[in-house]
Amino acid sequence: MLNRKPILGISMGDPFGNGPEITVSALADPAIYDRCKPLVVGDLSSMRYAVKVAKKVSGIDLKLNAVKDVKDARFEFGTIDVLDMGLVPEDAIPDTSDLDEPKPFGKGATALGGEAAYRYVVKVIHMALDGEIDATVTNALSKEAINMAGHHYSGHTEIYADETKTSKYTMMLAHEDLRVVHVSTHVSLREACDRVKKDRVLDCIRIANAGCKAIGIANPKVGVAGLNPHCGENGMFGTEEIEEIQPAIDAALAEGINIPEKKPTPPDTVFSKALGGWYDIVVVMYHDQGHIPLKVKGFVYNKEEKHWEAVAGVNVTLGLPIIRASVDHGTGFGHAGSGHANALSLVNAMDYAIKLAINRE
Repeated sequence: MLNRKPILGISMGDPFGNGPEITVSALADPAIYDRCKPLVVGDLSSMRYAVKVAKKVSGIDLKLNAVKDVKDARFEFGTIDVLDMGLVPEDAIPDTSDLDEPKPFGKGATALGGEAAYRYVVKVIHMALDGEIDATVTNALSKEAINMAGHHYSGHTEIYADETKTSKYTMMLAHEDLRVVHVSTHVSLREACDRVKKDRVLDCIRIANAGCKAIGIANPKVGVAGLNPHCGENGMFGTEEIEEIQPAIDAALAEGINIPEKKPTPPDTVFSKALGGWYDIVVVMYHDQGHIPLKVKGFVYNKEEKHWEAVAGVNVTLGLPIIRASVDHGTGFGHAGSGHANALSLVNAMDYAIKLAINRE
């Protein structure tokens, strides 16, 4: 186990998204520095704007320390260490000399933003592979923007898999005690059904079990969701449970993995059971089957005051040789740059990364 504060490499996210201001907001809490050593990988031009916006909107007064190497970082509260990639020119960021009222960037997805965000991510991955940092934490990037820049990925997870040469991995979403891992993520629903195969389901059960142990759960209880309504009703509504999911569960049980119900659980009740403590983690069959319950629990909108009170939740990629935790929200292009983005998900992601880094053998 790690016996010092872990160094976290935090990718800034799309420079025209909410990543810079969320990062500043998160690092305005001195308690963060009691738990870890954060290093932002991004652009000084974007972070400079975010710092000035934070001071104008929230009274947060922080300084920036531009570095080219981890050893140059101070890791002191009050100064944000930024490994400056120099990808975003000053004239692409709003002028802060006369900042009367911060306004959204209004840029949306751009090739420049996509290229920069992609390069930040690749940098933190290789810093982790080289042992310069203990874990990586990612702010949001735009799938559209990175594809505009010529990087044809459907998200962070696939970039990490390629750069680390990992073939067996899965996304885990977590909020408090609700955790899910996915058999498939960024594919069409039609293709997602086709991807429910015994070997992939078994891999995800194994990874889910190992992921829970990595955060300190000694004997994880794993729930496995069905694909079809009522788990297919013995083949009336589909046969995936019989032909693919149950054989995977049987193989996992034979390996000693704790699946309390020993069979697929209907997807309309599995999350209520998880919240009730039946499971420590749930293996879900496709993207929205896992994302919807997590976001219903973690995203809280105040309809009277018309703002988000909480945007909580963490995205962790399991199965990699390095640690990656991420915010569980998008770039927020519509209001990015205004200084009102919620940093809770990033703080959650940092806490997960810290926990994983400390528990890692």
